[in-house]
Amino acid sequence: MNSFNRLIAAVLCILLSPLPALCEPAAGDYAGQISALIPAATRNAKPTKVKDDLQWNDLLKTEKSGRLRAGLADGSILSLGSNSELKVVQHDATSQQTSLEMNFGKVRSKVVKITQPTGKFEMKTPNAVIGVVGTDFYVGYEPNRTTVICYTGQVMVTPAGNAKIVRNSGQNNADNSIAVGAGQMVIISTEIPPAGYQSNATPSDVLKTSMIETEVPDGPPPALHPHLVRNLILGIGVAATGWAVGITQLSQHGSAPAPARPTCQINPQTGKCG
Repeated sequence: MNSFNRLIAAVLCILLSPLPALCEPAAGDYAGQISALIPAATRNAKPTKVKDDLQWNDLLKTEKSGRLRAGLADGSILSLGSNSELKVVQHDATSQQTSLEMNFGKVRSKVVKITQPTGKFEMKTPNAVIGVVGTDFYVGYEPNRTTVICYTGQVMVTPAGNAKIVRNSGQNNADNSIAVGAGQMVIISTEIPPAGYQSNATPSDVLKTSMIETEVPDGPPPALHPHLVRNLILGIGVAATGWAVGITQLSQHGSAPAPARPTCQINPQTGKCG
């Protein structure tokens, strides 16, 4: 913007001063902040770091070695596992309107309780819609398959398009949604497995694995000093060499030889050595 354009903009803002909102940036674009990550992670295809702000329509992505945790403005927490992609379509902390899109991967969401009459927290995958009113839950998406696990509270899951329920330990509702309570799981897919529909409970190992895969530490593990690593390697090498030499000698001789006894000739006159 050149000087003339800046001048015109300033004049317009003065003339429209009774309507200050027209001269200010649009409110509500702020969504939260990144609180922890393990590289490699990106925001809008660019490397990101702790304390970077999140805006509406931001796209978060982690690679095979990366994970990311973000705190939303209302206090909710999103934890992305590796090889994951999540879009923060909208997050208005005042009206409690949140919309997320899970394109692939794994995410754990700890959502504060919705208290506003029109509030909602909704996450979409390509074949399911997940809605909550305040809970802790996991969503995983791989091609044609959405897995939802509820840790606390309750989650409402609705298949989208031609997707079907292939596993469910929750409760079916008349509107085609599934109420998934604490410790329960539902799997939505467009591909029905040969075994068909299953309704058994969530295996404990699946629940634990989902938590582990979306855990994001506050910082990287402490790195060993290079000199300490070098000395450790040298010490191990010296010890190993000594151990190998000892084993070789034992294998060649069977055991350590006994000390040789001194020999002498007996003096027939005195009966002593000499």
